[in-house]
Amino acid sequence: MPPPNQALPPSAFFTTLLSLLSLEQASEVGESTVILSATPPSTLARVGLAILNLSIQSLKTGLGGRSVVELGLDSAVVSKDSNGELPEHGLRTGDIVRLGDMPKGTAKKKEVNELKGKGVEGVITRVGQRAVWVALGKEGGDDVEALSDGKLWLVKLANDVTYKRMNQALTKLLKTPETSYTTLQRVLLGLSPPRAPDPERAKDIVFYDPTLNASQQDAIRFALSSPEIALIHGPPGTGKTYTLIELILQLVRQNQRVLVCGPSNISVDNIVERLALTSPSTSIVRLGHPARLLPSVLNHSLEILTRTSEAAEIVSDVRKEMDEKQASIRKTRNGRERRAIYADLKGLRKEYREREARCIDGLVKGSKVVLSTLHGAGSHQLRSEQFDVLVIDEASQALEPQCWIPLAFGGGSVRKLVLAGDHLQLPPTVKSTDNKENKADKKAMMKTLVEELTKLAVKDEEIKAARNWSLETTMFDRLLAMYGSGIKRLLNTQYRMHEKIMRFPSDELYGGELVAADAVKTRLLTDLPYEVRATEDTTEPLVFFDTQGGDFPEKTEDDTGGQLTRSLLLGDSKSNEMEGALAAVHVKNLIEAGVREEDIAVVTPYNAQLAILSSLLKAKYANIELGSVDGFQGREKEAVVVSLVRSNAEHEVGFLGERRRLNVAMTRPKRHLCVIGDSETVSRGSPFLKRWMKFLEDNADLRYPGLQDLRSG
Repeated sequence: MPPPNQALPPSAFFTTLLSLLSLEQASEVGESTVILSATPPSTLARVGLAILNLSIQSLKTGLGGRSVVELGLDSAVVSKDSNGELPEHGLRTGDIVRLGDMPKGTAKKKEVNELKGKGVEGVITRVGQRAVWVALGKEGGDDVEALSDGKLWLVKLANDVTYKRMNQALTKLLKTPETSYTTLQRVLLGLSPPRAPDPERAKDIVFYDPTLNASQQDAIRFALSSPEIALIHGPPGTGKTYTLIELILQLVRQNQRVLVCGPSNISVDNIVERLALTSPSTSIVRLGHPARLLPSVLNHSLEILTRTSEAAEIVSDVRKEMDEKQASIRKTRNGRERRAIYADLKGLRKEYREREARCIDGLVKGSKVVLSTLHGAGSHQLRSEQFDVLVIDEASQALEPQCWIPLAFGGGSVRKLVLAGDHLQLPPTVKSTDNKENKADKKAMMKTLVEELTKLAVKDEEIKAARNWSLETTMFDRLLAMYGSGIKRLLNTQYRMHEKIMRFPSDELYGGELVAADAVKTRLLTDLPYEVRATEDTTEPLVFFDTQGGDFPEKTEDDTGGQLTRSLLLGDSKSNEMEGALAAVHVKNLIEAGVREEDIAVVTPYNAQLAILSSLLKAKYANIELGSVDGFQGREKEAVVVSLVRSNAEHEVGFLGERRRLNVAMTRPKRHLCVIGDSETVSRGSPFLKRWMKFLEDNADLRYPGLQDLRSG
């Protein structure tokens, strides 16, 4: 971590970020390559990175004239029981994938590996229960003719588009002379201090939502009156998104043009959905493919607007002709006829792109609010656009280089930046930090970085700061360290958790400033809007199963002999079968008391434990949600069971000691939190963990389970 208030010169800062980014990309691509090359397709499918036995159901024309294939299970493998539903998988909208021919069951290892490298790359545009849709080809390309009519498989690839955009943005800024930086960029780089808020900018505002609490109203006034930067700190359940919606509407009322970004499709779509519902008359455009297919989101996406707006007529006739050509490909088996159709399609695609570009340009220019992912803000559609304010949601989960994309390209004219997030929850995932395989790469990168900084005549103390820099340091973290809490406003009323669940994270991480809203502070599972019996579980907001004593030992996967891939897929590979069984018993008791499956989640920090929980629970309770703590950030459920896993004689806790990870785990539930863990092991991990165990012993319904308790399951 850089020392507080340490601002590197811009050239040194961007050079450092570029070096760290190259190492991160090498780690991600290297990991992906190892997994894909060393793992059979069946294993990749089992861990959710691939879908097997697919066939093309239909072909359509998508944004950019690219062919969009609808893929469903091949009819030869559809059983009566499955009803054609795809097996469980981890592929999501926006994922980069490769689609290719399935290796035959008789194929030798060499043939399988050869087929793995072949196929067509594409982007998932939609995921359904029975089908997945993929836009084929990289930017500007389309290789539908390379696909056969046989069985196909889909596998997730490392995403290099985001890295390209981040590198382009940082390189552009590195080449920009300091004299050409905007006032906002100078503040962000520590070259000029932020100016004091101007109360006149927020004077006499009338709130669209009169139910906003005092801290939310204060945050909005602060963001409106700040000339350059404002940080909105939104702890779990404090209505951060509602606050941002109000802020965006107030900015539009002041005739400001707003660019809204987030690190993921979900973070952006949450805002699109709420904004469209709150103010249907506000002209908004969502760039990219929305991850949610709700009408309120879709109606504002370029994908739909290029079909439904008045300007869409200029592209509709070409699209129709392309769709007819796509359909005719499926009907003909004659090679010469197919080649002729592909040649026609190529010409039509060029004409379509030209017409569509004019249509999109008009749609984007006519919008007061444009929304996209951070890397989407680097697309050509925003390169010439002008914005007054940039709002970045979930800024604490975004890599700093991602945040510079809209500041360098989309909205390069931006005068004000509003960052919203919670730096006390998990930072973005940085694979190069924990990658033990890349020590040599790190050493080489650091040597090159020092040489480059020395050429730039950077001072020794600044070189030292650069060497200690990490991509885990977000822009939110850095600005807070540089300028202090005067640039931040805290949302202090939370609408999610029972007061007893909220108390420890509030006292430990938020200075005791969080307050539970009256509507949630005492509500229990027995107060759900359906019948739940009063039991020792449903009447308790906080339960702690203390497994100390050695009956619930953790297990470490055997990482010897060809287990590298397994280790990469399962992360730290810690599991605890007895804890898993205890979690299953507790879930069974909740469900028997009347709590619905869809209102319960079981989470754990370890992927190996997640596999055990899945084997114990998924077949019995199809609608229960299972997840890693990291993957559950931003989510909530009525009841959450947390399995801590660690229980060993050495009292080692590993990455369980990360306060921000535990903050996520303990702030997901609304009415009931059940923690399962060995206090003897966990309390030795850190002073924070010791205080948490003491809090649970003093405030939770404390239980000491034995092996006999597992038999009731």
